[in-house]
Amino acid sequence: MLRVSAFRLLGRRGASRVSLLEDFSFRYYSSGPLGVRDDTRDSRAYFTTPIFYVNAAPHIGHLYSALLADALCRHHRLRVPSDAATGFSTGTDEHGLKIQQAAAAAGLAPSELCDRVSAQFQQLFRKADISSTDFIRTTEARHRIAVQHFWGMLKSRGLLYKGLYEGWYCASDECFLPEAKVTRQPGPSGDLCPVSLESGHTVSWTKEENYIFRLSQFREPLQQWLRGDPQAITPEPFHHTVLQWLEEELPDLSVSRRSSHLHWGIPVPGDDSQTIYVWLDALVNYLTVIGYPDAEFKSWWPNTSHIIGKDILKFHAIYWPALLLGAGMSPPHRIYVHSHWTVCGQKMSKSLGNVVDPRTCLDRYTVDGFRYFLLRQGVPSWDCDYYDEKVVKLLDSELADALGGLLNRCTANKINPSGIYPAFCATCFPSEPGLVGPSGRAQAEDYALVSAVATLPKQVADHYDNFQIYKALEAVSSCVRQTNGFVQRHAPWKLNWESPVDAPWLGTVLHVALECLRVFGTLLQPVTPSLADRLLSRLGVSSTERSLGELHFLSRFYGHPSPFEGRRLGPETGVLFPRLDQSRSWLVKAHKT
Repeated sequence: MLRVSAFRLLGRRGASRVSLLEDFSFRYYSSGPLGVRDDTRDSRAYFTTPIFYVNAAPHIGHLYSALLADALCRHHRLRVPSDAATGFSTGTDEHGLKIQQAAAAAGLAPSELCDRVSAQFQQLFRKADISSTDFIRTTEARHRIAVQHFWGMLKSRGLLYKGLYEGWYCASDECFLPEAKVTRQPGPSGDLCPVSLESGHTVSWTKEENYIFRLSQFREPLQQWLRGDPQAITPEPFHHTVLQWLEEELPDLSVSRRSSHLHWGIPVPGDDSQTIYVWLDALVNYLTVIGYPDAEFKSWWPNTSHIIGKDILKFHAIYWPALLLGAGMSPPHRIYVHSHWTVCGQKMSKSLGNVVDPRTCLDRYTVDGFRYFLLRQGVPSWDCDYYDEKVVKLLDSELADALGGLLNRCTANKINPSGIYPAFCATCFPSEPGLVGPSGRAQAEDYALVSAVATLPKQVADHYDNFQIYKALEAVSSCVRQTNGFVQRHAPWKLNWESPVDAPWLGTVLHVALECLRVFGTLLQPVTPSLADRLLSRLGVSSTERSLGELHFLSRFYGHPSPFEGRRLGPETGVLFPRLDQSRSWLVKAHKT
């Protein structure tokens, strides 16, 4: 990245490389709040999305990042139901050359462009039911204070020096590039133009005096951090990628631009001729939100999880942890990385005219529907494809037919005329298959269902911990199918409440199915909050009975009293999820019988 070899010589002046390395290693790997973390961390958690660049309107990739963070945050709240225990930040990145240029092209002042596009992100996230506790804008005064204090910490530790930078810079990506990461491609005129090998964006040759961060001194501490915590970056392929990057030389990093070239940013403290590099500025937002530089931030930082797209992995997994170590802090607890969305197999691009507007999708498929689709189909390890037919097929199958149909069957007046949670009959469905007597009707598949749903909350929690929300939803969907099979197998619509033989088993079938629905509704809250609320309300589950700690599935089966047995169901809440393909609406009617 830094072409002039003198940079490395300058980088060794004023500080011993060995003593600095030892200092960073001790700070991170010693015990205490900045040492290696273990399972004794408190219940507090802090989730972040990237802050989104305001040079263009939001697309579904931005929404996907926010939904992943939102689901992780909401699931944590189910585990620890206290608003004070969970923080969740998102926001907009509003400084840099790209914003300066985009505003000029639009005939706007940079602040006007930022206000306009930041508002679009805020409106989208409100519409999508993103439950963030803070929306940060890098143009805020609190952020400037945090950035300049962070700069001062790096400077006071001898990690910044002034040097001449000469090399490639990509304004679109706001990053410096080594020669090996630059290639030539034909431009509009047919002439070969230098572009970024990774993004394809145009680069330009830059030569200027900047402040340089001694990034080269952090290669070994970063390797120690990642090798000591295999889950620090998840999924594993991205963890492996970063370790591979660290096998190469790590050159020092230019962290400022001259103000005459870049005026739209935060000035370097004590040197108005320089503007702080936009990525250093942007990354500090994660500290700004939790009160940095005031002491309160220390209670949040050890429990921080970043959710990012793979295109900004290097900034978050190399530059940011190195800057944090340099400022005397630990790297974030987790960096969760996701891949991108394509459209009908092609990368989203303005030139192709295939950029998907997430606001249109939220209107077309409903908020809960589109949230469910992105989180159910999105696999962080690889790029995922969007097309309308896939959305319709998934939502109709899993939300309208399977889940909605199951609720309709179990609450329909014809099957459940009293509108209550019927009693569970232990002799009809004893806790062990071998205890089934003459009146027992439970089959082996029924015990398999109870076992699957009983272990589902733990299975889902494990998937969330492993950043596999799609697998959590797959597990829920599988149990929904099993429950529908249970109801279909025993056909309660064929049983008679007036029959002393049928009634106990009819009540038991409905009780088991309603208990399964209660588990599904509870576990779907992080993904489809409105739908889950309607489902749980229809079952008569109060707001204080919706955390994981209050779940207690099928208590009567295990010989314990059930608070729901005999309770009236909640009022009718309408169709749980409307079918999108009305050509097959007969399925909805069939599920009501």
